[in-house]
Amino acid sequence: MQYEKYSLLQLVDMIKTHKVTSEELTRYFVARCEEKKEYNALLEIFDDAIENAKAMDKKISEGFDGKLAGIPVIIKDNIFYEGKKCTCSSKFLENYVAQYCSTVVQKLLEAGAIIIARANMDEFAMGSSTENSAFGLTHNALDFDRVPGGSSGGSATSVALGLAPLALGTDTGGSIRQPSAYNGIVGIKPTYGRVSRFGVVAFSSSIEQVGPMTKTVADNAYALEVLAGKCTHDETSIAAPIDFLQNIEKPIKSIKIGLVNEVEAMLCGMESEKAYKSAIEVLKNKGAEFVKVSMPSFSLALPCYYIIAPAEATSNLGRFDGIKYTKRVEGADINETYSKSRSAGFGKEVKRRIMLGNFVLSSGFFDAYYIKAKAVQQALIDESKKIFSVCDAILLPTTTGTAFKLGEKKDPISMYKEDYFTIPANMMKLPAISVPHEKGENGMPLAVQIMGKEFDEKTIYQIAHAIEGGVHGI
Repeated sequence: MQYEKYSLLQLVDMIKTHKVTSEELTRYFVARCEEKKEYNALLEIFDDAIENAKAMDKKISEGFDGKLAGIPVIIKDNIFYEGKKCTCSSKFLENYVAQYCSTVVQKLLEAGAIIIARANMDEFAMGSSTENSAFGLTHNALDFDRVPGGSSGGSATSVALGLAPLALGTDTGGSIRQPSAYNGIVGIKPTYGRVSRFGVVAFSSSIEQVGPMTKTVADNAYALEVLAGKCTHDETSIAAPIDFLQNIEKPIKSIKIGLVNEVEAMLCGMESEKAYKSAIEVLKNKGAEFVKVSMPSFSLALPCYYIIAPAEATSNLGRFDGIKYTKRVEGADINETYSKSRSAGFGKEVKRRIMLGNFVLSSGFFDAYYIKAKAVQQALIDESKKIFSVCDAILLPTTTGTAFKLGEKKDPISMYKEDYFTIPANMMKLPAISVPHEKGENGMPLAVQIMGKEFDEKTIYQIAHAIEGGVHGI
């Protein structure tokens, strides 16, 4: 049986009704992971996965009914799983083994999931194409010559290839939504604080979030119900209602959706305009109301992000010095050891962002750049509050177009622009989901994005489900 064709919810039901065992399912997906190694979506397939599945079958036979009982799952390589390597796709952490489980992994295990592999990514989650991994680039699941997006490209390709029905990614500026769009799957960046970041290697602590990547909207909502919740180890995590599936099939006739004037003006002629306009028609036909809104600071989100995120990365990566648990290159003294170790351990993009972060935090430039960027971030938050006083959600494209060719974007600025439509949600700390809709002229998937009010994932899942149910050629 071709289990990769089934949704997460279908596989959950098949295990619960004893149509398949966890061992059968895990063996199947592990074998599929081996078969698709040429995509380089995975850095390691865990050798204890099948034994863990056998143990789970015994628990199920004794009455265990966790929400993910027996389901194979893949995690991004910056998420701690005790006793397993966690390298962040960097030579600096090439042999690092996690000493404890992240909260999200603990939640997966408590729900009965079988974690079968860790996925490739841009080094330390810095990138938009998964071409920046120290262990080789990842290929798009639908076109081997195109990028999968980043930084959660390995996770996205894994789900799209059917290596597992669920993968976890992290999203700091679009790193779940953009690769989901490029691979034709569903990915959400939850509200900041909705999911614990404990045990996730930090890039930009004030804006990043963990989220699920799945084939369908309902699968995604189901997975987020497992991951969400307050964590005593993470003071930024917040207790909020977890009811994402409750209204997912409810008609959207009473929902008001904002269309941002500044976005529509920029979209003219873009490849993604097709998906955006088509989604509007689908939602109109289903009874949604549309409201024209303005967000004057929208275009400033991208440059604002590339000041704040590198500044935080500079601080977070300061611990990687070649002394305790990272790659070490000996020098004449401790300062030279630091310098040589960091030079050898970090890749080009990570070095670029560390230098940028140090620059904007340095004396004489802190006020000129960092303080201004924080003011822009607050302006974005204030503008979003005004918008959400008149509508329930905002419709946006996810990307400017379909996945680009491997090696096409050598200029870092052109790569940074790939996150133009995804970054605002991170800066405003709001939930946003990418759902596939339509195809480009090259046959590759396009996607639209629904951004919601703080902790209102339920509504954006409802809208995304309505779009998913429309005719969109995916």
